Amino acid sequence: KVLAPRTDDGEEHPALEDLAAIGAAPRAALAEAAGLAIAARSDGGGIAVDASLRTSDPDIYAAGDVANMPHPLFGTRLRVEHWANALNSGPAAARAMLGRDVGYDRVPYFFSDQYDLGLEYSGWAPPGSYDQVVIRGDAGKREFIAFWLKDRRVLAGMNVNVWDVTETVQELIRTGRQIDPDALADPSVPLESLI
Repeated sequence: KVLAPRTDDGEEHPALEDLAAIGAAPRAALAEAAGLAIAARSDGGGIAVDASLRTSDPDIYAAGDVANMPHPLFGTRLRVEHWANALNSGPAAARAMLGRDVGYDRVPYFFSDQYDLGLEYSGWAPPGSYDQVVIRGDAGKREFIAFWLKDRRVLAGMNVNVWDVTETVQELIRTGRQIDPDALADPSVPLESLI
């Protein structure tokens, strides 16, 4: 029973209910024991791979949520913890193993459905990486799209109970083009016109 969680600075916060979101750690012990390079914990951990999903051993590839890869859109290493990453990176690794030129650069994506709330998130916008959040729609009615921007460029978007916009949101991220935040927030402006 939790009565009051205590923060690192010793402050207590009385609580009637609590939710512990521990997170997920990649199971990379076998890879580490085999001598493969492991990504730093600060980069998400996991098996370090290159853009073609090749590990530090040129004969071994890694895919799915254990693979930590350099992402060309975001200029950093990422490890995406969603089954959609395994769905898409596995075939890409197979193509690379067959000698094809592969550069895995899919926009990170996940979705979740919680009772009457459905959401899809595309992109990558950790705290400190963005300077503006733009809301398109009605957050009070839980029907909106949130966009995280840096220098008027879309880093990430999350549609909540708004459907069939994921491809457009991902294209806004891919273009890296500066976008007028007022137009982005205006539901009367078609999203496709901003690409």
